Amino acid sequence: MGFLTIGVILAVLLTNRVAAVVALAGVPILGGLIAGFSPAEIGGFVSEGLGGVVGVTTMFVFAIIYFGLMRDAGMFDPIIDRIVSFAGNAPVTVCVATTLLACAAHLDGAGATTFLITIPAMLPLFDRLGMSRLVLTTCVGLGAGVMNVLPWGGPTARAAAVTDVAVNDLWVPLIPAQVAGVVAAVAIAWWLGRRERRRLAGITTEHAQQAQGVTTVGGSRVISGVSDSVSSGAGGDGSAGEEGEEAGEDLRRPRLFWFNVALTIAVIACLVAAVAPPELLFLVAVLIALLVNYPGLKQQTARIEAHSKGAMLMATTLLAAGVFLGILEGSGMIDAMASTAAGLIPDGAAPALPLIVGVLGVPLSLVFGPDAYYFGVMPVLIGVGEQFAVSGVAIASASLIGEETVGFPISPLTGAFYLLVGLGGVEIGRHIRHLIGWAWLVSIVMLLVAIATGAVPLWVA
Repeated sequence: MGFLTIGVILAVLLTNRVAAVVALAGVPILGGLIAGFSPAEIGGFVSEGLGGVVGVTTMFVFAIIYFGLMRDAGMFDPIIDRIVSFAGNAPVTVCVATTLLACAAHLDGAGATTFLITIPAMLPLFDRLGMSRLVLTTCVGLGAGVMNVLPWGGPTARAAAVTDVAVNDLWVPLIPAQVAGVVAAVAIAWWLGRRERRRLAGITTEHAQQAQGVTTVGGSRVISGVSDSVSSGAGGDGSAGEEGEEAGEDLRRPRLFWFNVALTIAVIACLVAAVAPPELLFLVAVLIALLVNYPGLKQQTARIEAHSKGAMLMATTLLAAGVFLGILEGSGMIDAMASTAAGLIPDGAAPALPLIVGVLGVPLSLVFGPDAYYFGVMPVLIGVGEQFAVSGVAIASASLIGEETVGFPISPLTGAFYLLVGLGGVEIGRHIRHLIGWAWLVSIVMLLVAIATGAVPLWVA
């Protein structure tokens, strides 16, 4: 029932059959009823699940409002102008810079912090150049994913706890593979940038023809030969929305630029230093930003209303994800799935278990969250491997190549995933389809390097 529930959810999300909230909440509730649980029992599972996501939901609501206020006030304008002057209208440079920024931002090992730093900083630039937001979330996801192998990241810490070895003993042998992953992510960003450049060049040609009366193409304004908005008909992701549009000049607060920069740096520093819960930090930041930039009831109400649509849309999605996780964990479906998945491995394939785990790490992130895999699936895999002289460290190292590391930006089982797609303003299904192939390719590159350096055995004799 667990596999069926997740399979149906992924199917309807990837095909855009229903809204995310319908899939994430409705399918698990139906699955729980079919499995024989009473409405009261399902209600208990849901309560537990909601308790686990209420913090990230609150953080998201106030974070999206805060960064929306900063965008309205014009804090990002000088930053964008400098990047544009450095990169020109070069999508290649923008994509590479986005990936490197995500790598740097993820040095603290926290996906939520990485996305809160990187997406709001680069989104206005992508919108200004007319670049697809799916490319933005892909570049950010790849940069964050390869860095999630760091020893203070969640997956590596979990793997170390399960194998009872020092976390550095797992990470150090994987450093060459991680470096290769960063190089592969940057190379993919370069390729995506080239593809965006060709797409935008085609749009520019069509607009030039339109200006000459040759054809009619609706949708985007062109500034200096570059589309200024995202249009689904022009090949973008079609999700720019109200929050992605440039605010009017009457909302700009150029005299408060340095104050807003200082406030933003302070919020990010407090996030990294864990001074207070993220939801409290962004709540306080929103209060300060409103009081200073937009004093008065009328202005403050207007700014909150302007950004509430996107914030509440993703808030309901996060709460639905809490329903999904609560039912799967509380009903025991996750535990049953872990045992079943491990039992499906034939004895003849056991010597190649690390290789199998490494290859399947990214797609497994769609099915198992970090806790479910590292505390549920991996111990069973280690037990199977030990019967064939396969060390637990080898299985753990192979797992760290993809499972909830490179694969976490496509995993609906993590809260940070919803921050990534929510802040980027992209559809869940389209994001997964756009990123999964590239993420899987990066993990394979990392696996090959790990095999070459001996961190992951190809076959245990």
